[in-house]
Amino acid sequence: MQATPAADKRIVNIGDNERILSALAGSILLYATAKKNTVNTLLLLGGGYLLYRAVSGHCAVRRALGVKVQGHREEAQAGEIKIRAQLVVSRPRAEVYAFWRQLENLPLFMRHLEHVDELSARTSAWKLRLPGGTGDIRWEARIVKDEEGKEFSWHSVAGAPIENTGKINFSDTPAQGTRVDIMIAYRHPEGIVSEGMAQLLTQAFRAKVEEDVQRFKEYIENEAATGVNGHAH
Repeated sequence: MQATPAADKRIVNIGDNERILSALAGSILLYATAKKNTVNTLLLLGGGYLLYRAVSGHCAVRRALGVKVQGHREEAQAGEIKIRAQLVVSRPRAEVYAFWRQLENLPLFMRHLEHVDELSARTSAWKLRLPGGTGDIRWEARIVKDEEGKEFSWHSVAGAPIENTGKINFSDTPAQGTRVDIMIAYRHPEGIVSEGMAQLLTQAFRAKVEEDVQRFKEYIENEAATGVNGHAH
C-alpha cells in the first residue's frame, strides 16, 4: 500500500485572475510599508500573505470556508467581495423595509461604514473606513429598484472609486416575522488596483462585512425596536 501524499501539500484553489491581483496587491502593500517611517505589521503580513497566494495559488482561508473553484471560474470574481445572507427577524415586514430604506441607518449596525448621507430621494453619499485607520473611500450610489415592503437595491454611480451593489428582499414568515435576503458586493473598478483597494478587498474585510450583516438581526430586534417605524434614534 502506497504512502499517503504529504498532508501539507498545497492545493491550487484560486484562479489565475485572483493570483495576478494578489501579486499586484501584495506588492503595493509591501511598497507602502517600505515608505513608512515605522513598521506596520498588519500591512507587512498582509502583503507577504498576498504574495504567497499569488505564487502558490493556495488560499488557506478560502479552503477553510469551503469556497469552490470550477476551473478558473470562481464564485466571486477577482477583486470582488460578495456577501449573501438570509436572516429571519422578529419584526414586521413594513418596519424592516422602512429601516433599510432609510440608508442613513446602515452604519448603526454596519460598522465598516462611517456614514451614509441621503442627498436626495434616490442618491446617497457613502464613506467607508480603510483597515488600520489609513484613510477612507467615498462614493455616491443611486437606488435602482424600490418596491415598498418587497425589494430594495442600490448601485454606486459611474466613475465611483469603488463599485458597491446592494440588493435586499423582504418576505413574511409564518411566525409573523420577516425573512430578509441580503446581497452586498464590493469590487474595484475595471483596471484600477490602488493601495486603498489592496487593503480593502481582503478576506479579513469580507469577514467584517459578514459580521456586520449578521449584526442586523440583533440590532433590529433589540436596539431599533424602541424606535418609530425602524428609524434611527
